[in-house]
Amino acid sequence: MSELHFLSIAEAARLIKSRKLSPSELAQAHLDRISALDGQLNAFITLTAELALKQARQAEREIAKRKYRGPLHGIPIGLKDIYNTKGILTSGHSRVCIDNIPDRDAATVTKLYEAGAVLLGKLATHEFAHGGPSFDLPWPPARNPWHLEHFTGGSSSGSGAALAAGLAMGAMGSDTGGSIRGPASHCGIVGLMPTYGLVSRAGVIPNSYTFDHCGPMTRTVEDCALMLQALVGYDAEDAGSIPAKAPDYSAGLKRGIKGLRIGVLRHYWEQDLPAHEDLRHAMDAAIGVLKKLGAKVEDCRTRPMQDALDVKVIIAETEIFSIHYRELAKRPGDFGRDILGRMLPACLFQAADYVAASREHRRMILEGRRLYEKYDVLLTAGFGPAPRLDGYRTTNFWQRSNVFTPSNVTAGPALELCNGFSKSGLPLGLQVIGRPFDEATVLRVGHAYQQATDWHLRRPHLTPGAPQPPVNADGNEPHPADVDSKTRALILEMAARAGLELDERQQAILLETAPYALAMAERIRKDRNRFEEPALVFRFPN
Repeated sequence: MSELHFLSIAEAARLIKSRKLSPSELAQAHLDRISALDGQLNAFITLTAELALKQARQAEREIAKRKYRGPLHGIPIGLKDIYNTKGILTSGHSRVCIDNIPDRDAATVTKLYEAGAVLLGKLATHEFAHGGPSFDLPWPPARNPWHLEHFTGGSSSGSGAALAAGLAMGAMGSDTGGSIRGPASHCGIVGLMPTYGLVSRAGVIPNSYTFDHCGPMTRTVEDCALMLQALVGYDAEDAGSIPAKAPDYSAGLKRGIKGLRIGVLRHYWEQDLPAHEDLRHAMDAAIGVLKKLGAKVEDCRTRPMQDALDVKVIIAETEIFSIHYRELAKRPGDFGRDILGRMLPACLFQAADYVAASREHRRMILEGRRLYEKYDVLLTAGFGPAPRLDGYRTTNFWQRSNVFTPSNVTAGPALELCNGFSKSGLPLGLQVIGRPFDEATVLRVGHAYQQATDWHLRRPHLTPGAPQPPVNADGNEPHPADVDSKTRALILEMAARAGLELDERQQAILLETAPYALAMAERIRKDRNRFEEPALVFRFPN
């Protein structure tokens, strides 16, 4: 009780239900901690203190009248600032939406309110849940509580920072290419990307219609299960929503994992994208823990990560380009440098490239199904250790994949949790990936590992009132690629044909990353049978 802000949701819920803990006391403890520490972290864009205390008092009254709603009743949470909130700024962390006040809540926000959750505020993200840590936006990027000069991971950056620092007990993130799991890994917390279609995206600013997932972020796997329970359900307002029966996600957590078949995608972190030495050692140790718990563990293989990156980027960048096309054409200067370096090259992708990527997407989904005939879950590394904020470069996005993108493409659930710390004291992560709609097994494996280790119990050391360490924000200036005059002319002509009017700096941003987009398009152009369908084939709902 001396550290209310580091109680788990499950612990706090038991105390609240038995009326040993007041929701108002819990909310105020978090608001006080936010006041003391967020100046160092930049986790919040909008603090909703008045609303939080109002909701907490309402929860108290209801519980006193024996109208307890469940384990989220009176629990303080935050929302990534792409979730629409009625009457509250939903900025997307962008100048483009700096005055966007929605007139209704996102579907998931409604569900959380119905479960009795208390909203502390809206959390930092990367611009429109895309891009990297940018210093040219209306709000600064969130910082990693473990080392304030370092990256939180993106794009659910404020969610990761707030949870690790004890500023919230749960948060909503979104995941299009690792945006829940990256911050979970870098900040040492838990993040779940649910199966595509399981949790509604209605009222959430879109990034990619094909790959967006909404999901919970917490400090324990048990808490993730509790939040997920409140979020699932078919929603006709989300075109990607899929009717599915949700089990009791908490019920099976304590069953253990003896006999479960775990396939280890070792080539992800040893060959495709060689990991830091500390992460490699942490993965070996984690595999040892799972074996001791009785799981049947063996190495397996799937496609190289680059294949998934090509599919995801061609589809997703085309979609986000179309989503923001009006503003890109009229006022590109209102976007940050980093998101421009990702979106602008999408003007080079052709219709045939988009369809080719979608056909390859369908192949990868079917290949994933065959792998799950042999294994209950797949295991691979997460991120870690987090790089410095001033070491980030936009070209990183185009140059190499990450360990999270393949599971966005295959669309099943993926859970990220801490599996140790680097020698420098930064969190390391592992990822448990499951077959579609089998969140229960993924959570079961994660919970078993978490109960057998104590990584999730460690806390960053933060001093109230301490100054925020300076970070050089000038290192990510665009450096146009050395391309021949014909290729340069082609790139600029295609941008003009797309209706983009770019100044000299914006052209430099495009020319820096355009060659990577052209190379992706070339790789995706494969011989295919004319009858081979893409992943996005319309079907009437059941």
